[in-house]
Amino acid sequence: MNILESILLAFDAVRSQKLRSGLTLLSIGIGVFGIISATSIMGALQQAVNGQLADLGENSILIQRTPSINFGTNWAKMRRRKNITYQQAKEFRDKMASTNLIAISNEAPGYTIKAGQLSSNPDVTLIGIDDLYFAVNAVSVSSGRPITESEVNTSRPVVIIGQDIVSSLFPATDPIGQQVTIKTQKFSVIGVLEPKGGVMGQSQDNRVLIPITVFNKYYTWEWDASVDISVKATNSMLLPVTVDEATGIMRSLRNVKPWEENNFELDTNDALTGQFSGFTTALLVVAWISGLGALVAAGIGIMNMMLVSVKERTREIGVRKALGARKSWIVRQFLIESITLCQLGGLTGMIGGIGTSYGVTSLLRSFNMPSITFVFPLGTVIFSVVICTIIGIGFGLYPAWRAANLDPIEALRYE
Repeated sequence: MNILESILLAFDAVRSQKLRSGLTLLSIGIGVFGIISATSIMGALQQAVNGQLADLGENSILIQRTPSINFGTNWAKMRRRKNITYQQAKEFRDKMASTNLIAISNEAPGYTIKAGQLSSNPDVTLIGIDDLYFAVNAVSVSSGRPITESEVNTSRPVVIIGQDIVSSLFPATDPIGQQVTIKTQKFSVIGVLEPKGGVMGQSQDNRVLIPITVFNKYYTWEWDASVDISVKATNSMLLPVTVDEATGIMRSLRNVKPWEENNFELDTNDALTGQFSGFTTALLVVAWISGLGALVAAGIGIMNMMLVSVKERTREIGVRKALGARKSWIVRQFLIESITLCQLGGLTGMIGGIGTSYGVTSLLRSFNMPSITFVFPLGTVIFSVVICTIIGIGFGLYPAWRAANLDPIEALRYE
């Protein structure tokens, strides 16, 4: 019997035992589906978040009161930390080496921006910045100009707005030079931010930038009074030295004793990327363990199906052996059938997993994550084909061996 005939027999087994075959193939499909969909979706998220974390800027350090990304950390403990005050940030900038660029900023969510009779959504992020913000962070203006040192020092009411604000307030006019109102304060628009898209469902274009001195004067409350400090090292070689220097100065300014842990967070782009990567890796491990567990359970179902098939075809096996069929031929026949069944289930899981991950990434793209793109998990697809083959061989070997070792005389007598 050739390979094609063995494959056709596997299809016949599926048709003749639809419920039993369907449940077994479903188990394999679920395992492959979980592995492929999780790998593709997590890969797409990792890619998108890595791109967004680039906003921190190359060779840059971000100093904050609480972590930027928090997975399992005692958040209540973090919230009890004292604020990093604007005065501390200015002292920090004075003490750091002159070769480093240092920017100070602060932000608060939930603002409404108005222009004439039009209003934005009430979820705009207001960010107070100094004149070095654009030099340190990977942020730029598409039109207009950045905020200057003079405007920061004199608390000028100027603003740079994101693309979402432009769409809401100035859909048909040039926003440069126009007036907007934030609460009761009026500002003159001097620039428009380069579009950034969204990350984790949050638009990066739904924000406005004003001088930090104006922010501190009108928009700072006790809960959001802690500023962020961004430090850009001269080059990547000096980044470790800059991290050590920044840590030492911050500990001194915040009166941290030698035996006490830092009461602030100091992160680099690589550190933040590593934290998120660790989170996605943990989710992938859980998905893969669950998927492989489902595949092993499905393998037991495959073995049961093949044992039943051997029993139902005992007389057929006896005829073949009586006509001179070798044991190796019978083993090969049943192994091919077992592998075919596994690959059928695996193919179902692959189609479902790829389709689901494509649908999820498309849905996320429509919800303020335009930077996320579908990642085709080619390596995982190849792995799924291989693992289904291994399961087919591993769990089909005993039924195949049992069929090959049937006594031909007893098999011919079987009713």
